[in-house]
Parts: sequence; structure tokens; C-alpha cells
Amino acid sequence: MANRETRISRRTYLAGTAAATTGLAGCSVLGGGAGELTVAYMPIFPDLQYFVMDERGYLDEIDREVVGKEFTDGPSIVKAYGGGEIDIAMFGVVPAMILVDRGLPAKVAATNVKEPMAVLAHEALGPLWDEHGSDAFDVWREERGEPFRFGTFPQGSVPDILLRYWLEQEEIDPESDVEILEINGANAVWQALANDEIDGTSIMEPVPTRVQAESVPYETFRTAAQIMPGQPAAVTLMSDAVRDSEVATQFLEAHVRATEYIQDNPEPTAEIVEDGIGLDSDLALSALQGPLSNFVTDPREIENGTEIFSEFAARTGKLDDPLSLDEIFDYSVYEGI
Repeated sequence: MANRETRISRRTYLAGTAAATTGLAGCSVLGGGAGELTVAYMPIFPDLQYFVMDERGYLDEIDREVVGKEFTDGPSIVKAYGGGEIDIAMFGVVPAMILVDRGLPAKVAATNVKEPMAVLAHEALGPLWDEHGSDAFDVWREERGEPFRFGTFPQGSVPDILLRYWLEQEEIDPESDVEILEINGANAVWQALANDEIDGTSIMEPVPTRVQAESVPYETFRTAAQIMPGQPAAVTLMSDAVRDSEVATQFLEAHVRATEYIQDNPEPTAEIVEDGIGLDSDLALSALQGPLSNFVTDPREIENGTEIFSEFAARTGKLDDPLSLDEIFDYSVYEGI
């Protein structure tokens, strides 16, 4: 199983109501009658709002019984949504676009974080880049007898697309000038760096902070803000049924409260990270106070990067055609708060 049910909110059903189900298996009836609101999320830094909403009790103020389901990856959430198991999904912008591209009834109603990625590289690359620019990768190959090895999430993921976009901007062929290895999971990426199995990566927190804290020969080479202002990552996608109900507004109100809590209370948020995601609170605090922790809710914050991702995803075969912003986003829920 790629997911596990992790939480049913403490809020009790309103007196006199009964659960109602219809249509696709596992889908809630929203906008009338009582039912469950199923929220998919992953135990990753970019989904931090979910853990804050859960821990702080914000989900208890929603007029539906909230059921959180934890998944290990975006494709598993896409599959579950397609099977009618999910009402709201907090996951990467690329799998969200894939759902929209398939014609499923959903749109992105909020973002969770912007510009959360960094390209990390072996400390030996910096001096070569200063002297040779993007030809540094050719020099690296000549001096070491092998190409520079990047390792990041599978092709089509947010870290992978950001890396390939940056390489193309620097006129570096990702297929011949460097090597890109697929690695599943942030911890696996960290282990590959620590074991000298790769020379660089494109990754989100907490890996950049951990690299900075540990005695490993890597450094932040570029931040997402330098590569792609407004770079999208995790978003909050809602089904059409949810967006047509008052529950959508209630959920985004909780999302905004969580975003503000993260921004204003880094130390207690670090404790929530430790409990929910399993990252040491001291390391989590450093990550929260770093340049990659740009937690937001307003979907317009990521418009520029989303357009670039849509075009890139279509060009690499992840989408049939580029999607417009209006096809991806529903701004009305956030604007109605």
C-alpha cells in the first residue's frame, strides 16, 4: 500500500446527520448532508500546513469529518484521486497538472510553498564554474574521467523539472553533458550525497540545511528563487464538489491560519515538524529560518513558475499540451476568504 489513514479529526458529527455517499467509490457528498472530507498529503516539508492544521486543531472547525491519508509519492495520490478516494490533495504541482490534463474534476485552489528548492553541488564545482562558466561540467569530466552526476527525484517530479530547466537555461544538455540519476525520497538523496554516490542534486528542505550542518563537501549552488522566481512545488488541489461547497472556504481559512502560524512561530512549528515528519526539531528550526521556507497560500504567488512548469511538462511528455493558468487554478476559493 502506498498510503495509510493517519487521522480522523476530533470534531464529532453534527447531531441528527448521517453519512451520505454517492458516485465514485470513496468520494464524499459535499454541499449537502454529512460526510467525510478525505485529504491526501505526504510527510514532506512542503506539506507542512497539513501537520500544523492537524496539531493546532484547525481541521476541527471544518463542517466535515476530516480524514487524512498519508502517501509516499505524487503518482500514488493521482491513482487514488482517479479512483474517487480523495477530496483534497496536498502534493506536487506536476501531478496536480496531470490530474487536470486527464480531465478529472479538480483544480488547484491554493499553494503551500514557493521557491523551496535548491541545486546543491560538490564544493569543487564552484571554482570551476567561476573560471569556466557552464563549461565547468566539461572540465569536470576531463579531470575526473566521468560526468558530473546529479541525483534527484524521478523524471517529471518538481525537483527534476527545476534541475532540467536550470541546465537548459545554462545551455547544458541534461542528456549528454551531465548524468541525472533517479532517486526516490529526500532521505535517499541525502544518503547518496553522504556516501559520495552523486555530485549534486536538486532538492527541498531539509536536505540543504542538513548538508550545511554536516561535514559533507557540498554547498547550495543555486536557489530556486535565482533559477525561477515563483517556482511552484506543493499545492492544494480540490475536487469540483469540494470547491462548490462552504467546506472549501473553511479548509483554506485553516490553511491560511497554518501558513501564518508557520511564519510567526518557528520554534513550536519545529516541534510539529519533528512529531509529524520525523525531522529533528533543531534541524527543522534551522530549515524554517532559512531562505527556502517560503510558505504561502495565495495561488497567484506561483503563477510565473507554474506556466514554465506546464510548458516544460508538455514538452517532456508528462502533459498532452501546456495547460493555461485558468485550466490549472480556481482562484475564487482563496479570493472568497
